[in-house]
Amino acid sequence: QVQVVESGGGSVQAGGSLRLSCKVSRFSSYPYCMGWFRQAPGKEREGVAGIYNGGGSIVYGDSVKGRFTISRDNAENTLYLQMNSLKPEDTAMYYCAVDGPYRCSDWAPGRGFRYWGQGTQVTVSS
Repeated sequence: QVQVVESGGGSVQAGGSLRLSCKVSRFSSYPYCMGWFRQAPGKEREGVAGIYNGGGSIVYGDSVKGRFTISRDNAENTLYLQMNSLKPEDTAMYYCAVDGPYRCSDWAPGRGFRYWGQGTQVTVSS
């Protein structure tokens, strides 16, 4: 069983920044996708960003391109999400997930990710 724990959420004003962290008990050496997702009340889950081990490909949801950056620290088994220029519509519960589709193929819906964290709340006020 892989443990996934998110942290770093909070409340911020529009235009501000937050950095989310996702500590994973182990990173797979296989190029499974690791990703960030979010879900606001009454809305479907949305893929925010994905990255896979061993490759250079990073994918982003259209609504966060140019504002959010996903990165990983293999030595620390930690995934990060730097969120800049935050907007009220970014308000959601943010989830980290690992062991997802090979090389992040069809990653955005979140299907096929084996391990998920409990989530961390991000609230952006106008």
